[in-house]
Amino acid sequence: MSITTVTDSFSRTYPRTVTSSEGSIVLRLMAAEDADAVLAFAQALPAHDLLFLPRDITQPKVMNAWVRAIERGDIDSVLAVREKAVLGCAAVIRDPHSWSSHVAELRVLAAPELRGSGLGHKLAREACALAIERGAEKLVARMTVDQRGAIAVFQALGFKPEALLNKHVKDRQGLAHDLVVLSQDVARFEAQMRAYGMGEALGS
Repeated sequence: MSITTVTDSFSRTYPRTVTSSEGSIVLRLMAAEDADAVLAFAQALPAHDLLFLPRDITQPKVMNAWVRAIERGDIDSVLAVREKAVLGCAAVIRDPHSWSSHVAELRVLAAPELRGSGLGHKLAREACALAIERGAEKLVARMTVDQRGAIAVFQALGFKPEALLNKHVKDRQGLAHDLVVLSQDVARFEAQMRAYGMGEALGS
């Protein structure tokens, strides 16, 4: 299945091949026909990995709502795939009708077997770049406090803890968990990327 080259709203190009310690992976934009594959990916993840999401994406009706949001332009989603298998995804969520229309929330998920391969970092950086292209002035990400690997990925991109939401989510067993909110100012992020010689990565 061949999905997209970029629309006029993007300067980034898809599909694009990136490398990780586990080999080559293709990044491409998510489309409606990917819903079943992404649903299968989500259903294979440990339930705890999904607690930072506002809705349970293992449910088909939630996945359908995600696809509709992509079609409306409220969400940009990038998939990491190898052949037909979804190995990870990144999403940029905006609400153009809210008082926080300048803020983009970033969500990143990677298959457990690829953690530590660098894929999570690549997807997080991809989400940052897409959010900046969409005009975001502030980036936020949230996760449970024990998701240390995910927290480290965003901290490596300069995100700082901004808030702790006490007992904000409950898992399927009814246990409450705290969420940490990390944030990054876009102007500061771009300056940091340039300082580290990574400015071109935002446009590649």
